[in-house]
Amino acid sequence: MWSSQYDAQPGNLMLDLDEILFSQILNNISIGDKIIVDIGCGTGRHWEKLYANQPAKVIGYDVSEGMLNILKKKFPTAETHHLTSNHLEGLEKESCDIIVSTLALAHIEDIEEAFKEWTHVLKPGGQILITDYHPDALSKGGNRTFVHNGKLVAIKNNVHPLDKIKSISAKLNLKIDELIEKKIDESVKHYYEKQDALKTFEKFNGTAIIYGALMTKTDVAK
Repeated sequence: MWSSQYDAQPGNLMLDLDEILFSQILNNISIGDKIIVDIGCGTGRHWEKLYANQPAKVIGYDVSEGMLNILKKKFPTAETHHLTSNHLEGLEKESCDIIVSTLALAHIEDIEEAFKEWTHVLKPGGQILITDYHPDALSKGGNRTFVHNGKLVAIKNNVHPLDKIKSISAKLNLKIDELIEKKIDESVKHYYEKQDALKTFEKFNGTAIIYGALMTKTDVAK
Protein backbone atom coordinates (compact mmCIF):
# COMPACT_ATOMS: atom_id res chain seq x y z
CA MET A 1 0.00 0.00 0.00
CA TRP A 2 2.86 2.36 0.81
CA SER A 3 4.92 1.70 -2.31
CA SER A 4 2.95 3.93 -4.70
CA GLN A 5 3.57 7.04 -2.61
CA TYR A 6 6.85 6.14 -0.90
CA ASP A 7 9.05 8.21 -3.21
CA ALA A 8 6.76 11.25 -2.98
CA GLN A 9 6.90 12.24 0.68
CA PRO A 10 8.22 15.82 0.87
CA GLY A 11 8.92 17.00 4.38
CA ASN A 12 9.30 13.48 5.78
CA LEU A 13 11.71 13.92 8.69
CA MET A 14 12.92 10.32 8.81
CA LEU A 15 13.63 10.12 5.10
CA ASP A 16 15.45 13.46 5.14
CA LEU A 17 17.59 12.50 8.15
CA ASP A 18 18.30 9.10 6.62
CA GLU A 19 19.47 10.79 3.42
CA ILE A 20 21.98 12.86 5.42
CA LEU A 21 23.16 9.99 7.62
CA PHE A 22 23.49 7.43 4.83
CA SER A 23 25.48 9.84 2.65
CA GLN A 24 27.75 10.74 5.57
CA ILE A 25 28.64 7.12 6.32
CA LEU A 26 28.84 6.12 2.65
CA ASN A 27 31.65 8.65 2.22
CA ASN A 28 33.79 6.44 4.47
CA ILE A 29 33.37 3.34 2.28
CA SER A 30 35.07 2.40 -0.96
CA ILE A 31 32.43 0.68 -3.09
CA GLY A 32 33.99 0.82 -6.57
CA ASP A 33 33.94 -2.64 -8.21
CA LYS A 34 32.29 -4.13 -5.11
CA ILE A 35 29.21 -6.35 -4.85
CA ILE A 36 26.61 -4.55 -2.74
CA VAL A 37 23.52 -6.14 -1.20
CA ASP A 38 20.69 -3.83 -0.11
CA ILE A 39 18.41 -5.51 2.43
CA GLY A 40 15.07 -3.78 2.73
CA CYS A 41 15.91 -1.92 -0.46
CA GLY A 42 12.36 -0.61 -0.92
CA THR A 43 12.11 1.54 -4.03
CA GLY A 44 15.90 1.90 -4.29
CA ARG A 45 16.04 5.39 -2.76
CA HIS A 46 19.82 5.24 -2.38
CA TRP A 47 20.69 3.38 -5.57
CA GLU A 48 21.63 6.42 -7.63
CA LYS A 49 24.27 7.27 -5.01
CA LEU A 50 25.49 3.68 -5.01
CA TYR A 51 25.68 3.45 -8.81
CA ALA A 52 27.54 6.79 -8.94
CA ASN A 53 30.44 5.03 -7.18
CA GLN A 54 30.58 2.35 -9.90
CA PRO A 55 30.04 -0.86 -7.93
CA ALA A 56 30.34 -4.21 -9.70
CA LYS A 57 26.71 -5.03 -8.85
CA VAL A 58 23.86 -3.95 -6.58
CA ILE A 59 21.39 -6.62 -5.46
CA GLY A 60 18.14 -5.70 -3.71
CA TYR A 61 16.02 -7.68 -1.25
CA ASP A 62 12.64 -6.63 0.16
CA VAL A 63 9.48 -8.16 1.61
CA SER A 64 7.28 -5.81 -0.44
CA GLU A 65 6.64 -6.78 -4.04
CA GLY A 66 5.10 -3.36 -4.56
CA MET A 67 8.33 -1.64 -3.52
CA LEU A 68 10.38 -3.93 -5.76
CA ASN A 69 8.10 -3.20 -8.72
CA ILE A 70 8.75 0.53 -8.30
CA LEU A 71 12.50 -0.12 -8.06
CA LYS A 72 12.44 -2.16 -11.27
CA LYS A 73 10.73 0.70 -13.10
CA LYS A 74 13.54 3.03 -12.01
CA PHE A 75 16.33 0.50 -12.60
CA PRO A 76 15.05 -2.02 -15.19
CA THR A 77 18.19 -4.19 -15.19
CA ALA A 78 18.39 -4.46 -11.39
CA GLU A 79 18.66 -7.85 -9.72
CA THR A 80 16.04 -8.07 -6.99
CA HIS A 81 14.66 -10.79 -4.72
CA HIS A 82 11.38 -10.98 -2.81
CA LEU A 83 12.17 -11.81 0.81
CA THR A 84 9.95 -14.23 2.70
CA SER A 85 12.42 -14.97 5.50
CA ASN A 86 15.86 -13.87 6.70
CA HIS A 87 17.48 -16.23 4.18
CA LEU A 88 19.11 -14.36 1.30
CA GLU A 89 18.26 -16.56 -1.66
CA GLY A 90 20.80 -16.46 -4.47
CA LEU A 91 23.80 -15.53 -2.34
CA GLU A 92 26.55 -17.99 -1.49
CA LYS A 93 28.85 -17.92 1.53
CA GLU A 94 31.24 -14.93 1.52
CA SER A 95 29.99 -13.74 -1.88
CA CYS A 96 29.40 -10.02 -1.31
CA ASP A 97 31.53 -7.09 -0.20
CA ILE A 98 29.07 -4.64 1.34
CA ILE A 99 25.62 -4.92 2.90
CA VAL A 100 23.43 -1.87 3.35
CA SER A 101 20.14 -1.78 5.21
CA THR A 102 18.41 1.56 5.68
CA LEU A 103 15.30 2.21 7.77
CA ALA A 104 14.55 -1.51 7.81
CA LEU A 105 16.07 -3.23 10.85
CA ALA A 106 13.15 -2.56 13.21
CA HIS A 107 10.86 -4.29 10.70
CA ILE A 108 12.83 -7.53 11.26
CA GLU A 109 11.64 -9.54 14.25
CA ASP A 110 14.64 -11.86 14.72
CA ILE A 111 17.64 -9.64 14.10
CA GLU A 112 20.13 -12.18 15.45
CA GLU A 113 19.06 -14.66 12.77
CA ALA A 114 19.26 -11.86 10.18
CA PHE A 115 22.74 -10.79 11.26
CA LYS A 116 23.96 -14.39 11.12
CA GLU A 117 22.76 -14.64 7.53
CA TRP A 118 24.36 -11.31 6.67
CA THR A 119 27.75 -12.33 8.06
CA HIS A 120 27.44 -15.70 6.30
CA VAL A 121 27.23 -14.09 2.85
CA LEU A 122 29.70 -11.27 3.64
CA LYS A 123 33.36 -11.62 2.75
CA PRO A 124 35.98 -11.27 5.52
CA GLY A 125 36.77 -7.58 5.74
CA GLY A 126 33.37 -6.77 4.24
CA GLN A 127 31.29 -3.96 5.66
CA ILE A 128 27.71 -3.42 6.82
CA LEU A 129 26.07 0.01 6.71
CA ILE A 130 22.87 0.36 8.74
CA THR A 131 20.50 3.24 9.42
CA ASP A 132 17.22 2.96 11.26
CA TYR A 133 14.58 4.52 13.47
CA HIS A 134 16.23 4.83 16.88
CA PRO A 135 14.95 2.35 19.52
CA ASP A 136 14.72 5.19 22.08
CA ALA A 137 12.11 6.94 19.93
CA LEU A 138 10.25 3.69 19.22
CA SER A 139 10.15 2.96 22.97
CA LYS A 140 8.48 6.34 23.54
CA GLY A 141 5.74 5.59 21.03
CA GLY A 142 7.39 6.75 17.82
CA ASN A 143 6.00 5.09 14.71
CA ARG A 144 6.15 4.95 10.93
CA THR A 145 2.84 5.89 9.38
CA PHE A 146 1.31 6.77 6.03
CA VAL A 147 -2.16 7.63 4.77
CA HIS A 148 -3.99 5.15 2.51
CA ASN A 149 -7.51 5.84 1.24
CA GLY A 150 -7.91 8.54 3.86
CA LYS A 151 -6.89 6.29 6.75
CA LEU A 152 -3.69 6.42 8.80
CA VAL A 153 -1.73 3.16 8.57
CA ALA A 154 1.01 2.33 11.10
CA ILE A 155 3.84 -0.05 10.23
CA LYS A 156 4.78 -2.64 12.85
CA ASN A 157 8.15 -1.99 14.49
CA ASN A 158 10.29 -4.17 16.74
CA VAL A 159 12.36 -2.36 19.36
CA HIS A 160 15.99 -3.53 19.19
CA PRO A 161 18.08 -1.62 21.79
CA LEU A 162 21.53 -0.58 20.60
CA ASP A 163 23.10 -2.67 23.38
CA LYS A 164 21.42 -5.73 21.85
CA ILE A 165 22.78 -4.86 18.41
CA LYS A 166 26.27 -4.34 19.87
CA SER A 167 26.10 -7.71 21.67
CA ILE A 168 25.00 -9.58 18.54
CA SER A 169 27.69 -7.83 16.50
CA ALA A 170 30.42 -8.85 18.97
CA LYS A 171 29.33 -12.51 18.87
CA LEU A 172 29.47 -12.50 15.07
CA ASN A 173 32.90 -10.84 14.81
CA LEU A 174 31.45 -7.58 13.54
CA LYS A 175 33.54 -4.62 14.62
CA ILE A 176 31.55 -1.39 14.95
CA ASP A 177 33.68 1.28 13.27
CA GLU A 178 31.19 4.11 13.48
CA LEU A 179 27.96 4.77 15.37
CA ILE A 180 26.05 8.03 14.93
CA GLU A 181 22.88 9.00 16.78
CA LYS A 182 20.77 12.05 15.92
CA LYS A 183 18.30 13.61 18.34
CA ILE A 184 15.15 15.66 17.92
CA ASP A 185 16.09 19.29 18.61
CA GLU A 186 15.34 22.83 17.50
CA SER A 187 17.00 22.22 14.12
CA VAL A 188 14.12 19.94 13.06
CA LYS A 189 11.28 21.74 14.86
CA HIS A 190 10.03 23.19 11.57
CA TYR A 191 9.07 19.69 10.39
CA TYR A 192 6.62 19.46 13.27
CA GLU A 193 5.39 23.03 12.81
CA LYS A 194 4.42 22.28 9.20
CA GLN A 195 2.44 19.24 10.39
CA ASP A 196 0.81 21.20 13.23
CA ALA A 197 2.43 18.69 15.59
CA LEU A 198 4.27 20.79 18.16
CA LYS A 199 2.95 18.61 20.97
CA THR A 200 4.73 15.66 19.37
CA PHE A 201 7.89 17.76 19.07
CA GLU A 202 7.77 18.57 22.79
CA LYS A 203 7.27 14.89 23.61
CA PHE A 204 10.29 13.78 21.63
CA ASN A 205 12.54 16.83 22.02
CA GLY A 206 15.97 15.55 23.15
CA THR A 207 15.19 11.96 22.14
CA ALA A 208 17.40 10.12 19.65
CA ILE A 209 15.31 9.65 16.49
CA ILE A 210 17.68 7.87 14.08
CA TYR A 211 21.02 6.10 14.16
CA GLY A 212 23.58 4.94 11.66
CA ALA A 213 26.31 2.34 12.04
CA LEU A 214 29.22 1.02 10.00
CA MET A 215 30.58 -2.44 10.81
CA THR A 216 33.42 -4.58 9.49
CA LYS A 217 33.50 -8.38 9.48
CA THR A 218 36.69 -9.48 11.24
CA ASP A 219 38.32 -12.89 11.69
CA VAL A 220 38.64 -12.59 15.47
CA ALA A 221 36.04 -11.24 17.90
CA LYS A 222 37.16 -8.06 19.66
